[in-house]
Amino acid sequence: MNHLKPVLLLLAVSAALAQNPEAERWAKEARNVTIVRDDWGIAHVYGKTDADAVFGMEYTQAEDDFNRVETNYINAMGRLAEAEGESKIYQDLRMKLFIDPEVLKKQYAGSPGWLQKLMNAFADGLNYYLYKHPDVKPRVIQRFEPWMALSFTEGSIGGDIEKVNLNQLQAFYGKDPASLALRGKSEPPPLYEPEPGGSNGAAIAPANTASRHALLLINPHTSFYFRSELQMASDEGLNAYGAVTWGQFFIYQGFNEHVGWMHTSSGVDAVDEYLETVVQKDGRYYYKYGNEERPMLVAPITIRYKTDRGMAEKKFTVYRTHHGPIVRESSGKWVAYRIMEEHIKALTQSYMRTKANDYKSYRATMELQANSSNNTIYADADGDIAYFHGNYIPRRDTSFDWTRPVDGSNPATEWKGLLTVDETPHLLNPKSGWLYNSNNWPWSAAGPSSPRKEDYPAYVENGGESARGLHAIRVLQNKKDFTIDSFIAAAYDSYLPWFEKPIPALVKAWDQTPDSNPLKAKTAGQIAVLRTWDFRWGVNSVATSLAVFWAEDVRRRVGGGRRGGGGGSADDAIGNAPADQLLQSLVAASDKLQADFGSWKTAWGDINRFQRLNDNIAPSFNDAGASIPVGFTSSTWGSLASFGARAYPNTKKWYGTSGNSFVAVVEFGKTVRAKAVTAGGESGSLSSPHFNDEAKRYASGDLREVYFYRSQLKGHTEREYHPGS
Repeated sequence: MNHLKPVLLLLAVSAALAQNPEAERWAKEARNVTIVRDDWGIAHVYGKTDADAVFGMEYTQAEDDFNRVETNYINAMGRLAEAEGESKIYQDLRMKLFIDPEVLKKQYAGSPGWLQKLMNAFADGLNYYLYKHPDVKPRVIQRFEPWMALSFTEGSIGGDIEKVNLNQLQAFYGKDPASLALRGKSEPPPLYEPEPGGSNGAAIAPANTASRHALLLINPHTSFYFRSELQMASDEGLNAYGAVTWGQFFIYQGFNEHVGWMHTSSGVDAVDEYLETVVQKDGRYYYKYGNEERPMLVAPITIRYKTDRGMAEKKFTVYRTHHGPIVRESSGKWVAYRIMEEHIKALTQSYMRTKANDYKSYRATMELQANSSNNTIYADADGDIAYFHGNYIPRRDTSFDWTRPVDGSNPATEWKGLLTVDETPHLLNPKSGWLYNSNNWPWSAAGPSSPRKEDYPAYVENGGESARGLHAIRVLQNKKDFTIDSFIAAAYDSYLPWFEKPIPALVKAWDQTPDSNPLKAKTAGQIAVLRTWDFRWGVNSVATSLAVFWAEDVRRRVGGGRRGGGGGSADDAIGNAPADQLLQSLVAASDKLQADFGSWKTAWGDINRFQRLNDNIAPSFNDAGASIPVGFTSSTWGSLASFGARAYPNTKKWYGTSGNSFVAVVEFGKTVRAKAVTAGGESGSLSSPHFNDEAKRYASGDLREVYFYRSQLKGHTEREYHPGS
């Protein structure tokens, strides 16, 4: 019967191909790709062509966390309600106002051949993974199409579309717009104050380093597990390493052998709202523009959503002017929302920057002007360091206040092209020998070498200074002989500048309180601890616990400005508050510590914890489960290393969900050297040894060596294989 085996095998292969005729093509692509998993589970993907590398890196991302890959595209295409139900209808509507599959398909068809190849490889890599893993059941996307890559072209967390307020969107489209057009209605106030967010990036010039090579800090602050860490390389000149937002096919924040790039969220005004004056005639809507009445563009959008009885649909009629889609109503005006909509340019820029080999070629990618939400910190092997401000800045008439909605009927409010790179805040090799950004304004980016605010229109920056910004200057200025390790130490410097004035104000309040006031006796021990505190966090620090709990309470009682701010109104509010109020907050903080942890003398590390129990996108925590102490705090207090933690309904301890997510320091010499750490671990699978193997390193800031060169993987290779093997 042995002579039948080849025949049976051929029949089995033929049957498989008949079920999926693309399988042979995918298998052929896979043979051009080699994946090396290092001893941290990180994928190093090598392909003959760039497209091969894209195929392989998509396959490895799906191996590590297919759920997060798929969820990103479900969200990007406005299909989340198909997976999660009716509560996501308006989130999907918001996306579909800007992301139209039919438009993206046409753009894909008209895109350059080289980019089409990459988009084809993107889809093939994910589809091959699903083909080889029939046990993996997608929630929504049964098959990935190449054009889908255009729905998600820039790797930030929370892009411009997500700035549209969902409550206001629902208030408009959930009711009859005809009744809204004539009714004055003020927009509701924000429901809550947002948590501080963003990232840190810094670069050190060779003159300020011991090795006389440029150094780059890559420190995004996002929700944990938002990106994977990997390397992608090809025989066509691609060789990039860093953080990849799940499902995208470019290194979002990282480096190659010649250059490195770090994106930080920008305060640039790249989005505008237009107040449209709407009239109704003969059953149609028109909006005023100059002396005209232009017809409103009207289109249907259908949102499918999951129910207990299967899929259902909700239909909307949506409206658009030439400024953009209508997203809300304000005082009788419809509000159009205008953002960058350059999918091909954005994807091109995101990918091509990974192949830049010097400042000139990197800057050429910036000339595409398609990165709307980020500043960029840059360093290279030639010793250049640079700062690029937000890359997409519409040119506007400065007589208008662009921080507020403008009159859409006035042609003078039109955008007039884009500011060039030279017209935006930009630095190249500043005399200070360092530069940074921490989501603050650019006017302190390089100390005395910084751009000057008065040289630019107001709309280039809506933000201010931050406590992190003040801290960054403190650790970077007047320092020489930086090494990789001392730069890492600077990135984890424990000083908390927010407390510089509030704590002395509290101590002064106690000192001036009469001994007869019972608050004085109640807080004597606490004041003794805070009086000698050096404003530095630490896992064993009782003062950190007291200070953070007190600050949270006192800000609720007396105000204290914007979260994450650099002082200012916070200092004034606290400094001018009655002594009793400051001390009452200290009593409340002490009582809270006593109730939750048994004593106000609780060390910070006993409160502030890292825990990873599962890979749910909405995480859960349990005080009975294993967790690790973390010293660094929320960036609210100016901690450069950020850990956004809080208590949950069933916990007393505080667990982090955001902040430092990927940290790397890179040195550019004749060869590139880097150290890095990722929150938790590379894999989303609870059964993987790499689910949480970096947790202790993450919590202590103990970065591991990056294996950038193939030779470095010798002795550090866990597995080498082709996709699907």
